[in-house]
Amino acid sequence: MKKSIKKHISLLSVTAIISLFVSLSASAGESLDRIMSNNLLKVATSASWAPQSFINDDNVMDGFDVNVAQEIAKRLGVDIEFVTPDWAVITAGRWNGRWDMSVGSMTPTGDRAKVLSFPAIYYYTPAVLVVHNDSKAQSAADLNDKKLGAGSSSTFELYLQHDLTIDAVGAPAFTYDITPASILSLPTSQAVMDDLRLGDGVRVDGLVDALPAVNGAIESGYPFRVIGEPLFYEPLAIAVDKGDAELDAKIASIVAEMKAEGVLSELSKKWYGIDYTATQ
Repeated sequence: MKKSIKKHISLLSVTAIISLFVSLSASAGESLDRIMSNNLLKVATSASWAPQSFINDDNVMDGFDVNVAQEIAKRLGVDIEFVTPDWAVITAGRWNGRWDMSVGSMTPTGDRAKVLSFPAIYYYTPAVLVVHNDSKAQSAADLNDKKLGAGSSSTFELYLQHDLTIDAVGAPAFTYDITPASILSLPTSQAVMDDLRLGDGVRVDGLVDALPAVNGAIESGYPFRVIGEPLFYEPLAIAVDKGDAELDAKIASIVAEMKAEGVLSELSKKWYGIDYTATQ
């Protein structure tokens, strides 16, 4: 009787292992297969974060991230479509096929890596502290116990919360140089910039964001200035939902080609005037 039970359990174990193997095999390459069979790469990014990604005067998506995504689609030999869900929805993972990839200057943090894969880092940017031109602040210390803003679910918000872990090779170490009294978290960085634009202390005393986005805002007439040295440097990566090693490998290969051929460097210079593709 005991031998029979043991044999039955062993058969169940083997059956379970086989079923798991079949299930994993069936899902392997599923996302890449969908992209190729549909002849379409659906990319999630922002529509209001110039110069990374924005809607231009011709009412079409444009910017550094947009151009990078377009080049990836070109090298895959497929068409491209952009979708613009909230950043918190993108970083939450478990996309269920609603889009295939995010090219949105995402930092590969430890928490995000639990639900997303980061097959390729494609550039690095400084995160900086910004104030209104009317502010008397001259250093990060001057903004301790003040109200600071950042996009929700962003690394900038995590930095202000003293809860940022950057899970990527080549990311320089950093310290928390500021402790705000409160944090204004809004759905987009643009919304935070619009609040700071109203004046020093009107809604917020300062913000943290990526230097390229801040420079873009200043060039557009926002009355901002950057305080001190960068707070930290972000390695920024392509993100995909977990579970498709073939798609990860394909994206990694394409981005490596773009780096080797100087395409990423040229796109960085085009949009930022600086080559951000090398480790800072």
